[in-house]
Amino acid sequence: MTDRNPASPAQRPHRHHWRRDLVELAALFCAVAVADGIANLVAHGPDGPVLLVASAVALLVTAAFHTWWARRHSHAPPPAGKAPSDPHPATATAPADPALWRMRTTVRDEPGSLASLCTALAREGVDILTLQTHPLPEGGTVDEFLLRSPRELASAHLTRAVAHAGGRSTWIERADAHDLVDTPTRVLGLATRTALDAAELPLALRQLLGRCTIQSIPATTLSGRPNAGADAPVEGVLESTVMRLRDPSGGAITVERPYLPFTPTEFARARALVELDARLGPRVPRSQDVLTLPEGNEITVRRADGGDLEAALAMHERCSRRTLGLRYHGPVADADRYLGHLLSPRFGRTLAATTASGRLVALGHLLWDGDETEIALLIEDDWQRRGIGSQLLRRLIAMAVEAGCDSVYAVTQASNTGMVAAMRGLGLPLDYQIEEGTLVITARLAATPAVSRPPYEVPSAQAPYGTRRDPRH
Repeated sequence: MTDRNPASPAQRPHRHHWRRDLVELAALFCAVAVADGIANLVAHGPDGPVLLVASAVALLVTAAFHTWWARRHSHAPPPAGKAPSDPHPATATAPADPALWRMRTTVRDEPGSLASLCTALAREGVDILTLQTHPLPEGGTVDEFLLRSPRELASAHLTRAVAHAGGRSTWIERADAHDLVDTPTRVLGLATRTALDAAELPLALRQLLGRCTIQSIPATTLSGRPNAGADAPVEGVLESTVMRLRDPSGGAITVERPYLPFTPTEFARARALVELDARLGPRVPRSQDVLTLPEGNEITVRRADGGDLEAALAMHERCSRRTLGLRYHGPVADADRYLGHLLSPRFGRTLAATTASGRLVALGHLLWDGDETEIALLIEDDWQRRGIGSQLLRRLIAMAVEAGCDSVYAVTQASNTGMVAAMRGLGLPLDYQIEEGTLVITARLAATPAVSRPPYEVPSAQAPYGTRRDPRH
């Protein structure tokens, strides 16, 4: 709403022009009369020089008075309580460093409820940038705002103002520039990423629904038995703060947000993304890099998925027990059972290195482990110490940065000098610690450019073999 002014800014300064013109005209007539009188006295009287000096002084006084009057009324401050007019609105000074907030509140589904809420926000000097409404089946509406407020306005004060205006179950958190993208554009972008890469589905759900925990429950356990909770119906299930969706690759995807119930609109958007993934089927980007090793051999690096399971099992057979032990940190006989998890896009991303003949000689894994991210490498014995591990590691770091990870860690042993050297070669700040005889190297990615896509969370019970959560570490 804009207050109606009785005069536009361009008209307001002309109110006093007639007064100034009248004063100037009167001053002119006075000056002419004085000059005429002085001329007559000079011509007919004995004191001519004195009168000329007097006339000069009178003219100077008149000019000084005119200048003072013009300056005072041309630049006079506006009356108290009114803002000065600005003939150049584009150059007006904006509020210094405003704060962005994402806020969600529930209001009554009746006329005037939203208007009362907007009025309360306006009283606090809060600007509403975007607004979404989510109707609830039981009545009422969940309104989601993107707000810009004065920096000094605290979230608690803003929440109280909303409560006094009729809002309830209010949730608020800081926003950033990425939230300024309108919802249809953001959803289309997530759908495009999901269509190009099956591994993007968990990340897209996380970005779509905000801060939440996503768990992928396989259809069967590692021992081949049916997994509890993996029988989600095709249409999915919404239960307040938990939604369960059928995973197109088998099993179920569970999304939980304890602090804020999901709305039917959010559930429909999530289900549409999952349906898109199901219709497109398994897919990974087909781009690849060809590397020339120091001895002249060419190695191709590409994304891997479940279609590489047979080649990965064959590589396991060619690896020594020591190499498999350094990678999996457990019984070597169980290593083959975890390859299905490691190659699944639901648990992370995998890079494969193949020779010119197509033989798989190395795997690099980026595994989502709750709020942390693990990096793991497996290189066939005959291809070690040739720089393949360093090349895979750098590409995995780039993927972690793209996914919004703050840090990555590698689980190995102090005797694995190749992995230690490759981590040092990243040029990132490293932390070292020993956990039950195992060396854990953590690389912090804070200094690298990152996007605001948080990593996919996997449940501890379903964490891939070889992650830090495995009790055998």
